[in-house]
Amino acid sequence: MQIQDLKINGVNNPVGFHMDSIICSWKVTHTKSQKQANVKIEVSADEDFCEIIFTKEGADLKQQGETLCMELKPRTTYYYRVAVTGDQGDSAVSETGSFETGKMEESWKAEWIAAAEEDRFHPVLRKIFSVEKPVRRARIYGTGVGLFELYMNGEKLGQEYLAPYVTQYETNIQVLTFPAEGLAQGENTLEFLLGKGWYMGVFGLELQKHNYGDRMAAIAELHIEYEDGTEDLICTDGSWEYRGSMIEDSGIYDGEIYNELLWEGKENPWKPVNVLEHPEENEGTKNLVKSHLMDRLSLPVLSMEELAVQEIIHTPAGETVLDFGQNFAGFVEFDAAFPKGTKITLECAEILQEGNFYHGNYRDAVSTFTYISDGTAKKIRPHFTFFGFRYIRLTGWPGECRKEAFTGKVLYSDIERTGYIRTNNEKINRLYENTVWGLKGNFIDMPTDCPQRSERLGWTGDAQVFAPTASYHMDTRAFFHKFMKDLRDEQRFLDGGIPNYVPNIGHKPDCGSVWGDVATFVPYVLYQYYGSAEELEYCYPMMRDWVEYIDRQDAARGGRQYLYNFGFHFGDWLALDGPTPTSFKGSTNDDFIASVYYYRSVQIVREAAGRLGKTEDAKRYQELEEKIYEAVLREFYTPSGRLAIDTQAAYVIALKFHVYKDRQKLVGQFKQRLMQDCHQIKCGFVGAPLLCTVLAEAGLFELAYDFLLKEGFPSWLYSVNLGATTIWERWNSVGEDGTISDTGMNSLNHYSYGSVMEFVYAYAAGIRPLEPGFAKAVIAPHPDIRLRKIECSYNSVSGNYVCNYEICGDGKMRVQVEVPFNCEAVVELPGYPEKSMTLGAGTYEYCYVPETDYRKPYSKDTTLNRIAADGNAMKVLAKYAPAIAGIAASGDPELGANTLEDISHKGFLPFEPEKLGQAVEELSELTVE
Repeated sequence: MQIQDLKINGVNNPVGFHMDSIICSWKVTHTKSQKQANVKIEVSADEDFCEIIFTKEGADLKQQGETLCMELKPRTTYYYRVAVTGDQGDSAVSETGSFETGKMEESWKAEWIAAAEEDRFHPVLRKIFSVEKPVRRARIYGTGVGLFELYMNGEKLGQEYLAPYVTQYETNIQVLTFPAEGLAQGENTLEFLLGKGWYMGVFGLELQKHNYGDRMAAIAELHIEYEDGTEDLICTDGSWEYRGSMIEDSGIYDGEIYNELLWEGKENPWKPVNVLEHPEENEGTKNLVKSHLMDRLSLPVLSMEELAVQEIIHTPAGETVLDFGQNFAGFVEFDAAFPKGTKITLECAEILQEGNFYHGNYRDAVSTFTYISDGTAKKIRPHFTFFGFRYIRLTGWPGECRKEAFTGKVLYSDIERTGYIRTNNEKINRLYENTVWGLKGNFIDMPTDCPQRSERLGWTGDAQVFAPTASYHMDTRAFFHKFMKDLRDEQRFLDGGIPNYVPNIGHKPDCGSVWGDVATFVPYVLYQYYGSAEELEYCYPMMRDWVEYIDRQDAARGGRQYLYNFGFHFGDWLALDGPTPTSFKGSTNDDFIASVYYYRSVQIVREAAGRLGKTEDAKRYQELEEKIYEAVLREFYTPSGRLAIDTQAAYVIALKFHVYKDRQKLVGQFKQRLMQDCHQIKCGFVGAPLLCTVLAEAGLFELAYDFLLKEGFPSWLYSVNLGATTIWERWNSVGEDGTISDTGMNSLNHYSYGSVMEFVYAYAAGIRPLEPGFAKAVIAPHPDIRLRKIECSYNSVSGNYVCNYEICGDGKMRVQVEVPFNCEAVVELPGYPEKSMTLGAGTYEYCYVPETDYRKPYSKDTTLNRIAADGNAMKVLAKYAPAIAGIAASGDPELGANTLEDISHKGFLPFEPEKLGQAVEELSELTVE
C-alpha cells in the first residue's frame, strides 16, 4: 500500500496560503484492499512528530477531503501525515507533508515604501543588512504593486512570475511567503524589482492606466530566527533606498522594454525611499492600506513547460520569424551575447498571413519585448508581462540566429494534470490537446478569455461553460477557489450582481445571465468533482446573493413575473444563426436563455442549501424554483408542449436543465431542427459547449459523434485541419484559405468551445461522478466504430479511474476498467450481457462478443452524409438506389442530413422503395474495417 497526493486545500505543501479551513486529502494506491478500515491523520509541530498537536482518526474519514479543526498560529510550519489500514489488513503511512501559515491577522510593523513621487521610473528598492549568527529559520512576508520580483544577494527568490497576481485591489492585496534560510553570514542585500502589472499599467477594455493606483510600492518583513533562540526583524522602512532599474517600461498588453543602457550618461544614485505612512490620504495610493494585505490564495504562476523553436522562417516580406509550433502563453528567454547598444525586438503573433508575420487580431496590445544590450553575455527575459503567441518576429539580431538560442517559457498556474485521453483518431487527439493548451494559455491566475489581445480578462461566461472540462483536465480546486473569492469581492460592490468579467474596473453594473450564473455553476462543478461541503459553504453566500439579485430586480417591476426578461444578456454569443454570419449574437431568445439559467441557478442554490442544512433557505428556493419553472413553460411553450423557440441552443438548454412539458416531444423537435440545419452547428457559447453532451444524454450517441467528428465548416475539426494548436474564439476565425477573419474580435486561443471534451470524458469514455467527489462513479462507455479505440484516465480527488476500450477486428470488445481505493463504480459495458455491475476498487479486464456488433454501424437511421464517407457503403447504396447514392455523393447538405428512413418517405425522389429496403438490409450487415 502507498499513500500519495497529500494536499491541503488542493495544494501540495502550501506555504503562506490563506486558510478559511484546513482540508486534508490523500489517495491510496498499490493495495490489495478495496476499502479502508481505519484512517489516522496526525499534525505535528516538528518534522519528527515528537510534538503531535492534532489527531483525527476513524473508519469514515474522507480521502476526498477531511477537515482538520485546529487553531493555527501565524508564521508557523505544521507537519502532517496520513496512516491508512485497508480491509485486507495491509497498511501504510504517508510521507510527511507540510503546510505553513503566513502572517494571518498579525499586525504589520513594516510600512509601504516607494520611490519619490517625482521619480516615475521602474525602481529597485534595496536594503543592505548583516547576519552575524547561524540562522535556524528565515521567512520574508512581502508583496509589491503592481508586480514584483524579490532578490536576495542577486538571486531571485522563488520560481514565480507575475506576483502578487490579480485581485480586487480595493479590498485585498496578496502577500507571499519566501523561505530565506540562504542568508549569508555577513552582509546581505534584499531587493524588490517592481513593475506596473494589472494594478497600474494600461489594462481593461477602456485601455486606462492607474486603475488601482499610480505608485509602484513594496512592503515586507524579514523574520530571522537564530540557532541560539534570538530573533531579528527587518522591515521595509525609511532605511531602504532605491534607484532606477533597467526596465524602461512594462505592461500586460504592451510588453516590456529592458534597456541596459537606460542610465548610461545619466545620474542614477541610490536615494532614500518614500515611506507611505498614510497611503489612504492620497488618491494614487489609497488602496495600500495595511488592512488590505492578506495571505495568498493564488497558486504560483510558474514556467510549467519549455518549448523549443521548431523552425526559423524567412518570410516573403524579408522577416525573420521563430515558429514554436504551438500557440501558448508565456514569454521567450534567449541567450544574449551582443555588441553594446544592440537592440533586439521580439513581436508576437498567433498566425502567419501569406507566409508573413501578422498580429492584427491583437487589437491595441503591442505585445513586444525589446532588449538593449550593454555588451555582456547573459540570459534575457521579460519580468513583468506575458504574451499569447506561436510566432515571434525577430528584429535586430546580429548575424545568424540559432534555434537553440531561444526557449519558450510556458506560463500557467501550478495546477496538476488529472485527465488524459488518447484515441485511434489523430485529429481527435489533436483536438483534445488543443483544449488542454487552451486551458494552459488562459489559466494564468484567473480564467481569462484569451492571452494575447488587449483584453485578457476573467470573463465569467467562458469560465462557466468550460469548468466541467477544465476539472477533468486539471485539479482546479485551488485555482477556482481563488476565482470565487475574486467574484465575491466584486459582487459586494454590485449589490449581489456578478460582473461579466473581473477585474471589473470601476464596478460597472453590467450583469447578465449565463455569465453571471458562474456564481452557481462553478461551485456546483467543484462540489460534484471534489465533494467538499466546506467549499460549497464558502461559495454559498455568493450563490444565494446572485439569485436574490435577480429576484429583487424582478420584484422591482411592480410584481414578479419569475422570468429573467430584463436587462442586457449576451445570449447565445457568436452563434451562426444570427442575422449575418459575423453577428455577435444568435437568434435564440435572450429572455428564454436567461430564464432557464435563472431556474437552474435557483435549483442549484436549493440543492446546496439542502446539503448544508439550511432548511429555511431550501424551502424558499424550492418555491422560487417551481414558480420560475411554471413561468418558463407558460411563456415559451405551447399548450401542447412544443417549445416555441426553434433554435439549437434553445433545445440544448431546455433538455440539459430539464425544462419541458414533454421530453420526447422536445427531443423530436431538436432532431428536426438539427436536420433542418443540415446537421450544421448553428449554436454559439450557450449551445455548442453542451451540444454533444446533451445529445448523449438524449440517447443520440451517433449524432453526437457526427458532430464531434465533422470536419467541414463549422466544426471542431475544421480548425484542426487548418493547423490549429488551440481552440478558436469563433467557428470562422480563419477561412479555408488560411485567411484570418477581419472581425475585430478574433482570438485563436479561446477555450470555450473546447468544452466539447466533457462529452468525450463523460460519455464516449463514460467516466462521470455518481456521488460528489467521485466517491462513486459511473463508467459507461459508448463506443462508435469511428473512434474504435479510446484510452481515458481521470485521476479524480478520490483516485484514478480508467476506462480503455477497443472494438477489435474480430468484433470482440476489449474493455479495461480501473476503480480507485475506497470507491465504487457502476459499470455499464457496451453490449455486455450483464447490463449493470457495481464494482469495488481494482482493475478489471473484459473481452467479449457484444450483443451489438459495433463494426456494423449502419441502419435505417444512418444519414446519407455518413454513408457518403464510406466507399463500401456507397457501393451498396449505388447497387440498389443509384440516384440516392448520387445525391449522397453530391454533398447536398440538406438531403445529406436525412437518414435512409427519412429518404424512404420522400416519394418524389427517384428510388424503388423495395430496393431501398434491400440496401438498408445489406448495409446493416456491412462490416467497417
